[in-house]
Amino acid sequence: MADKPDPAEAKGPGGLSMRQLHELVKKSHQRDQAAGRTQNKLAQRQNRWQRLVRYVWDKNRGRG
Repeated sequence: MADKPDPAEAKGPGGLSMRQLHELVKKSHQRDQAAGRTQNKLAQRQNRWQRLVRYVWDKNRGRG
């Protein structure tokens, strides 16, 4: 059976280990999630009627 390299020692882009890369991506994702929550505090979700109108409008826009 072939010896598999240790995933903690495998090097990814920039010479970082895969574990370090994973942690950086996780932190980046958390920052993006937090920024998205604070950025759209005043934004309201569309109600069903608005979503239906948008769907029909977009669907009919292609015809013409």
